[in-house]
Amino acid sequence: MNPTASRIAHGQGSPAPMRKLGTTRKPRDRKVFNLKDEDPEDTKRRVKELELKPLYKEMLYTILHRLGKPSPEHISDNRELFQYVQKAFSMSQAEHEELLLKVQGLEPPTSCLMVTVKEAKGILGKDVSGFSDPYCMLAIVHPSDSPFEKSSKGHGPLFRKPKKAVVKNTISEDFIQRSSVKKQTLNPIWDETFVLEFEDNVGAEFHMDMWDMDEIETLGQKLGEITDLHSLKRIFKDAKKGQGQDDFLGNVVIKLEDLHCTEDEWYILEPRTETYPDRGKCHLQFKFIHKERDTSLGTGQPAYTTYCGLLKQFVQYDISQHQEGSSAWKGELCAPAQTLLHLHATLNNLQPFLQDLGKWLAFSKLYQSLELDSNILLHQVTSIEYQWAMEKLPYQQKHELADSLQAFLLYGLSLVRRFRDVFPPKSAQRLQSLLRVLVQMCKMKAFRELNPQTIDFQHKVTEALQEGTKEWFKMKKELHQPMVKSMEETVRALACLVREVKDDLNVNKEVWTKVFSSTVRVDVFTVNYLEFDALLAVEVQETLPSSTETQLSQEVADILYPLYLSLLDVHKAKSFIQNKDKVLALTVFHVRFRDALPCWLQKAYSTALVRIQRAVQVDQLKPLIENSPLIKHSSSAVDLATCFAQIRGTWNQLSWPDPEDAFMVMVKLTEDMCKITLIYCKMINQRAEELKSDNGDAANKLCVVVNNIEHLRSVLQKVPDQLDWAGLRQRTGHVIEEGQFRNTLYAQLQHAQGVLDRQICDAVLTLGHKLHADIENQILILADSHGPLPKPEDAVVSLMRFLEQELHYMNENLVQENFNSLLAPLWTHAIKILHRVSQQQVFSLEFYQRLQYALQCLEQCFHAEGNGLSLETLHAGEYKALKANLELTTLSNRELIQKYLDRKVTEQKRYSGEKYGAVTLIGSYKKEEQKLYIEVLNAVNLIPLDSNGASDPFVQLSLEPRYMFPEVETRNTKKKKAELNPLFEESFEFLVSPEQCCADGACLVLTVFDYDTLGTDDFEGEAFLSLKAIPGLRESQEPARTQQIRLPLMHPKPNEDNILKLLETRRSDREAQAFIKQRRQRERKSQEV
Repeated sequence: MNPTASRIAHGQGSPAPMRKLGTTRKPRDRKVFNLKDEDPEDTKRRVKELELKPLYKEMLYTILHRLGKPSPEHISDNRELFQYVQKAFSMSQAEHEELLLKVQGLEPPTSCLMVTVKEAKGILGKDVSGFSDPYCMLAIVHPSDSPFEKSSKGHGPLFRKPKKAVVKNTISEDFIQRSSVKKQTLNPIWDETFVLEFEDNVGAEFHMDMWDMDEIETLGQKLGEITDLHSLKRIFKDAKKGQGQDDFLGNVVIKLEDLHCTEDEWYILEPRTETYPDRGKCHLQFKFIHKERDTSLGTGQPAYTTYCGLLKQFVQYDISQHQEGSSAWKGELCAPAQTLLHLHATLNNLQPFLQDLGKWLAFSKLYQSLELDSNILLHQVTSIEYQWAMEKLPYQQKHELADSLQAFLLYGLSLVRRFRDVFPPKSAQRLQSLLRVLVQMCKMKAFRELNPQTIDFQHKVTEALQEGTKEWFKMKKELHQPMVKSMEETVRALACLVREVKDDLNVNKEVWTKVFSSTVRVDVFTVNYLEFDALLAVEVQETLPSSTETQLSQEVADILYPLYLSLLDVHKAKSFIQNKDKVLALTVFHVRFRDALPCWLQKAYSTALVRIQRAVQVDQLKPLIENSPLIKHSSSAVDLATCFAQIRGTWNQLSWPDPEDAFMVMVKLTEDMCKITLIYCKMINQRAEELKSDNGDAANKLCVVVNNIEHLRSVLQKVPDQLDWAGLRQRTGHVIEEGQFRNTLYAQLQHAQGVLDRQICDAVLTLGHKLHADIENQILILADSHGPLPKPEDAVVSLMRFLEQELHYMNENLVQENFNSLLAPLWTHAIKILHRVSQQQVFSLEFYQRLQYALQCLEQCFHAEGNGLSLETLHAGEYKALKANLELTTLSNRELIQKYLDRKVTEQKRYSGEKYGAVTLIGSYKKEEQKLYIEVLNAVNLIPLDSNGASDPFVQLSLEPRYMFPEVETRNTKKKKAELNPLFEESFEFLVSPEQCCADGACLVLTVFDYDTLGTDDFEGEAFLSLKAIPGLRESQEPARTQQIRLPLMHPKPNEDNILKLLETRRSDREAQAFIKQRRQRERKSQEV
């Protein structure tokens, strides 16, 4: 073989004129087969013969003539590669052996080592300037060509060392390749590629010598380059060698057997001597390739096309071995496939750009038939975009890339159009990955340059979605087309179609919106919604008439109801579209359902009424949960609340768009609920009467009835909020006046609540009347004065035991509100009975003490530590009067007198006028003498009591009560003749102790009389001064004697004081009767009415 070497220059040649994307190319001449009548087995055999076997032979040829040391990630055993290829191509053993024998008989290829000298760093400076003019010499040296010299240290090949010039002057120039010379540098950059042929790599070595080019220069030129001492030494050294002799810079020697199929490394430049051991390093790239392959082997296609076919075959086989049910194939080929593709691409010197192009062509085609991960395509698109900026594609490959990109774009858009069928919601990630590929593909510089027209990918996607939505809608419409063209069946079919649309919109909103927005920035929900809106509007218009003269049947109305709800849901979904102000075709769809609206409302009412009737019929009027403190109503109350909830659900479902119609619907629903409420009250009371006759447990049943009605009332109270009457009022504000709104809705509800309140009140009163007689009887027994009188604690035992038992029963069977409603009349009744009993003329202190203790016990019982009636309710006016009366009746006679005097002192302090005049005095008390000093100064403005228009006044001083000051006599001042403003200035001393003065009721009573010679003295007025208020009793020092006290005179009101009335009843006490006699005399002389 006459070896030749060629030097490959990058970037040489200009590409042919580029064909625009989308234009047609003249098809290749192909033999056309009629496949219609061909047997499938014959077709399979023909495909294997024409397409698979040439590829198979290519693989066998590659394995047989593989070069390079296998990489760790690749398969080194050829037998394993043969087995894989045989399985991947589905070749039988006989076919394999036959094709292998044919390939073995083919002419072997020419083996070559492609070397790229990239650059060097840190080489020696051999010139006077300190730099070098390096160039490289490359060759493959076989064992017979290597020059060696014997070593003085030993014998044999281990002790042979290479001569100084391994390549130069040793190997023929025909086998040596030279690089260009890089002037004056220590870091040369070549980036030059060489192809070196070899016959056998066993023992062969790659040699690269680096030399410094030495040009002939004059002495003057050299002297001009001297910069330092080193440069001068360099001149003397050059003088010793011959002119034009190049300097050795270093070399790299590598055995071919140690090289992998491709290498890319930095290598140390080895010296010939130890003078300069550090000579820098050189960056080299190696690749084993084939040249002059047997022409009978070729498939008639470019290498990258063969590479594409092999890749398709291996991918199909690996996917067939992929675990079924797992995720899509991620693009990771098995080790044998990777090894074979790497060998084929390397040995055929297939450039990375063409490899990426082949992978794109293969994967983009396979994606249309197999389940591949879209990220594989994204990776290839990114690689092509990178390579496009680095290298140029040949003319034919550009057109293939253009056609492939255009075809895949159309295919991708077809998948977008059919995304509902191709990508289930669980596979949303697959669609998202595909869209990323399409977006990235449209952004490629290669795509834009190959495509003469600017493509708006968002617009293309939008068009695909619109077309796909129309196709999907048409398909679903045909699917639900009824067999019988009746009104009922047509409506049912339309309802099914609308449900399909609603479900699709939900999936669009929940799944696909995020996918399209994040990748293409297209609002898929808005696009599809607008299409559905127009399509459904046409269907509704064609299916449903705008109005009917005849009344709709209930059957047709029932069919229309689910259709209306589905359309309403679709229409409400408009809130998720971008342009919310857009007028939609379905805006007034409800108009076509207006005739069915009364039927729907009537059915809701009828259904609720039937359910309530059944619920009452089976209700045993027992609490739903026994002994529950919260739930004390029966089962029918729950059913009634459920019926109301269903009616509210009907209102919420309808969501009638027209405000005026919506108001009328609400009026009808409210009227129906109120009507059902009244019917229920009537039925539940009838049910209680029926059950009472059965077992006689009337009180218990009545309690449950009250609880049921109370539960119903609480349900009705929530109706305005639950039905959002406030929101309805806002909606109807421009068509319904406020008065009309309240007079219709709130008036109906208030009327129903009033009926419930009366029902509850009547039932509670009925329960209370059953207890009134028993409570009255217990109180009369308590107040019975015949026989020995028991202690108050013992007397109330029977009453409290009765109340505890009855109230506990009521509390267990009534809800808290109704129990409190029952307590209030019972409390009022008990107070009335106690008050009536307390008015009896009983001359016994123990009797009133029992009544007072009974009142205290009743208060505690009905208050129940805050769980019963409030103190405000308990302490009403009648209670206060009774309590005050009982507090008085339980006092002794003297305590009553003291209380009366205290009351008069308080009255004196509050009395401000001087209608009957006033008396002025000075009072003091001396503790050391235990004497009370009173100086009566004067009286003023007295009323004339004599016929002459004047009076003869005098003042009587008395310490009260008399039993407290038995040894102190009453004192009188001197009489003043015919004087209305008398001046007395008389002093009096009273020997009394401080304890007596500080006792309750102790006071000084000053009474002014008009002296009458012939008859009884006339009463001018009286004043009361508490002895506690006299100075000296509470101070440590003696008070000043000049402190005056002015007391207005008062007249008592006849028969007004209850203390006097009570004392008057105690006729057996002389002391009390004497006090009463005195006060009654004053009252008779009083001028107060």
